Amino acid sequence: MKTAKTIAFKKETDGQIIERIQQRFDILDEMTKACINGDVRAMIVVGPPGVGKSYGVEQQLEKASLMTQLASRPKPYTVVKGAMSAIGLYTKLFNYKEKDNVLVFDDCDSVLQDELSLNILKAALDSKQTRKICWNTDSYKLRNEGVPDEFEFKGSAIFITNIKFDNIKSKKLKDHLDAVQSRCHYLDLTLDTMRDKLLRIKQIAGTGALFQDYDFDGHKQQEILDFLTTNCEKLNEVSLRMALKVADLRNVSKNNWRAMAEVTCMKRRAA
Repeated sequence: MKTAKTIAFKKETDGQIIERIQQRFDILDEMTKACINGDVRAMIVVGPPGVGKSYGVEQQLEKASLMTQLASRPKPYTVVKGAMSAIGLYTKLFNYKEKDNVLVFDDCDSVLQDELSLNILKAALDSKQTRKICWNTDSYKLRNEGVPDEFEFKGSAIFITNIKFDNIKSKKLKDHLDAVQSRCHYLDLTLDTMRDKLLRIKQIAGTGALFQDYDFDGHKQQEILDFLTTNCEKLNEVSLRMALKVADLRNVSKNNWRAMAEVTCMKRRAA
């Protein structure tokens, strides 16, 4: 059954879609700055892979930490990727517990799928004035690293994920995620359709940023964009990363790049 939202999106022009997406990424920049300043405690950023979620956040963090780098002080933020245990999360929160610290969890979905980790996050992101986190089990790791069994967390956290919280099937896990979400600002970049993703790629290409590392004229860039558009349903994914993969092949072979892309970037056809 088609919802009013779906029908409204279908009526959008390309320009309106680009404007909608750009507004969301502009808000991402502003919200990241707010996390850096400590005005916002936590934010969840949701969107498909390879659309520039991480890049925008890391750019703002790099700008903000420029002065600390010039002063040879440690960066007041860190980006955590991959798997992380609950005790690893507790330790990381302790190491970045101060008011100007920002912890970014980039596709670190293990912390969003583990009950103990979620309980730690609920304490760290609580709306109370004082956010105290406790570890009530004896741990050699914590003792060895000088991490106390309780501390006050004053920092901010940003979660960058491909997971749509509404799609979580486990009732028990969803209850925890809902509790975390209620403590965070939730920014969905609304890149849900193939058309959205293609227009995002064209949007970044139009700024000159996408192919800036390649010696491509406008014709070559358009060839790549046309290839992505024509083959969007066959590609392994439609993303900025895929555009760069195809650009690499265009750079390798001006005559055979399309065939190379068909073999290395497209879904294998069923026999």
